[in-house]
Amino acid sequence: MPEHHPTAASAATAAPAAPGAPVAQVLAADVVEAGADSGPMRSPVKAGYIILLLVTMFGAYVALVAPIGLSLSLRVQQLAPSNVEVLGYIIGAGALVNTVTGPLIGLWSDRTRSRFGRRRLFSLGGALLGILGLVVIATAGAIPLVFVGWILASFGWTTVMNSLLYSQADRLPESQYGKVAGFSGFVQMVAPVAGVGLASAFLGNNYLVFLVPGALGLLTALAWFAFSREQDTRTVDLPQPLTPLALVRSLVFDPRRYPDFAWNWLARLLFMTGVTFSSTFTSLFFAARLTPSGQVADLGSILVIASMVSLVTTGIGALGCGFVSDKLGRRRIFVLGSGVLYTLGAIILAFGGHSFNVLMVGSGIMGLALGIFSAVDQALVLNVLPEKDTDAGRFLGINGYTTSIAQAVAPLLAAPLLLIGVSAGQKNYALLFMVAAGCTLIAGFLVQAKVRAVR
Repeated sequence: MPEHHPTAASAATAAPAAPGAPVAQVLAADVVEAGADSGPMRSPVKAGYIILLLVTMFGAYVALVAPIGLSLSLRVQQLAPSNVEVLGYIIGAGALVNTVTGPLIGLWSDRTRSRFGRRRLFSLGGALLGILGLVVIATAGAIPLVFVGWILASFGWTTVMNSLLYSQADRLPESQYGKVAGFSGFVQMVAPVAGVGLASAFLGNNYLVFLVPGALGLLTALAWFAFSREQDTRTVDLPQPLTPLALVRSLVFDPRRYPDFAWNWLARLLFMTGVTFSSTFTSLFFAARLTPSGQVADLGSILVIASMVSLVTTGIGALGCGFVSDKLGRRRIFVLGSGVLYTLGAIILAFGGHSFNVLMVGSGIMGLALGIFSAVDQALVLNVLPEKDTDAGRFLGINGYTTSIAQAVAPLLAAPLLLIGVSAGQKNYALLFMVAAGCTLIAGFLVQAKVRAVR
């Protein structure tokens, strides 16, 4: 059962803090206890909170990735069979909107004052907007409406997922960062498979193929809104008034003021760039190495096996190292280890020739590294997050730039790399994977050498 001692209604209308109370004091009313020497310390959240968090995260991811993995492609093929490349522009437009709005929504959430707290309204509002976007796509009669629908849907479900991350920044003690991040990483690996599988069960119905995964996301968001606990913030002091200049400044930060966050931001950008280099062209790489024709359509069960290998090893890395990093109280060494492992896996792929078994080993090692990084780096981000009590949403939005920039830039940089030193019709995948390996290795060493506030 979710952690919920009062009724859902009483949690939603919890007594407000004293007028003029700072945010930290409001948090203290729910999840903070006094430490003898070190001041306020957050007490561990209960299992119910973690379960409800993961269920809601799973629902939101399913609602988001089912269109990306299957149903959006089908809709584009129906409406523009001669121009299916427009799918890339549609997904890219959604990613661009989320990149720009991420810190702004985080800032808005930080400054929200309501009887429901700061975060839950955004999870519910995001889910409603997400389901609306899916309805627009399902009923669209032309590609421009699909553009509009996907921007709404991706923005809505991304807002749900971000609100859950904001809640973790508000409530988790440091001793639970790794464990919860490990579970979160595992959910993020499983949800795409479940989302595409759920959508595929309704192929042939333009409505259900979108709305059934969306309904799952909406139901889990409603459960989060009803049963998660958050303090009334109506009487909490707001920071200084938000001017247009301050709003623009909120999109960036001063790395000299927050060096640990800045170095980890740079390392995360490098790591995600390396991952995007390799993952974007994995199917084409396997086709070139493992099929006589070099066609992805001829891979058959190879991609299924490779996906299952990566799923299992990623889950092991995320769950295992998330827990262990909490127990040891160490983060940096795990990030370094993930960089080294990803480099090893990339080298195996680059020079593994045409051996199926060798390439599966390389894929498995890379999956293990990605699982370790996804869990431990999320914990590390929470460790070094600036202004956690007042601006957590804003800085988590800025941290999200690392993924969106990598996904936008890496494919563009990869194209010329594939053409270096090869004859016509060939692609230099070995060079691409070596560059990916260099990015992840540098990222690991940057965290180990430069992030000082965390062991």
